Amino acid sequence: MTAWIIRAGKYGEREQWALQEGVTGGGWFEVADLTAATTKDQVRAAVETAFPTASPGRIANFTGQLWAIRHTITPGDLVVMPLKTTKKIALGICTRGYEYRASETDPNTRHTLTVDWKTTDIPRAAIKDDLLNTINGAMTVFQASKNNAEQRLRRLLDTGLDPGNNPQTTPTRTTTATGSTGGSEADDVTDPAAIPTLETIRDRVRTHLVENFKGHGLTELVAGILRVEGYVCEVSPPGPDQGVDIIAGRGPLGLDSPTLIVEVKSEEGPIGSSVVRGLQGAMGQHRADQCLLVAWGGLKKQARAEIRTDRLTTRIWDADDVLDHLFEVYDRLPDELRMRIRLTRAWVLDEETG
Repeated sequence: MTAWIIRAGKYGEREQWALQEGVTGGGWFEVADLTAATTKDQVRAAVETAFPTASPGRIANFTGQLWAIRHTITPGDLVVMPLKTTKKIALGICTRGYEYRASETDPNTRHTLTVDWKTTDIPRAAIKDDLLNTINGAMTVFQASKNNAEQRLRRLLDTGLDPGNNPQTTPTRTTTATGSTGGSEADDVTDPAAIPTLETIRDRVRTHLVENFKGHGLTELVAGILRVEGYVCEVSPPGPDQGVDIIAGRGPLGLDSPTLIVEVKSEEGPIGSSVVRGLQGAMGQHRADQCLLVAWGGLKKQARAEIRTDRLTTRIWDADDVLDHLFEVYDRLPDELRMRIRLTRAWVLDEETG
């Protein structure tokens, strides 16, 4: 049993198809049906036919990934799909090997594996930096094995949290796409290096905030963002807060509408319904117009369902929402906060393969 990262398009264009159909794979529409290809050399021949002008390195890269889909990934393997559209992580178990869906009208959805998707909303904040670095490898299809990746990902599937790398744990046996242990061929698809994509940059900033703004520090950061966005904020001191970390409002005294109460939870795991209900009750007690729950690790399913009926008065920020707001106002934050979060604007080339 192994763990595989399989992306669903450079822009996440195949994500909904994969989740709704219970599949993974796709892409490489130029390559014909691989059902009859029982060796890697036969897959390579199909790739060479589809890409006659491609470089040897590109041929080897595509061959390795398609051989993994055609042969190496088998029922019982763990499948991880980083979701570009929601910034979450989907986890599932492969239940059927390679199938070529010739009847699909979209040629990019024909090379498939069947997957039982167990969860589709694991926040990236629940995954530690070293494992995220593995997940961010620069391929569309690859095996994750470094830092006990498979064991940690299966634990993530069971509990919703990454337990971290335990050096006492026996490392996962690495089986490359050649079907042998180890190997260094050009078409190996095990643990490719990460590249500085938008996701890797966001993950690094997210980790920095976890390390430097835990607990009340996150409350101070949220208050700083809200002040830049036009609110006057009263921040509760560290300690018990009766469900309200920040009281905010518009106008010179912070008394103008909309008035806002904020609860900040920096836990890495998802928050349950009791916190949501407590905040909504506190909104009535404080006669506030709106409330904001900053849940770094997101919400549990039932809590999300309860929020849907209060969308005009309640907002949820998870870790990615905090990052979005931080990036939007960063240049206007106080010097003290910017000194603690040193960001430099840069353009990054997206070089995902496949």
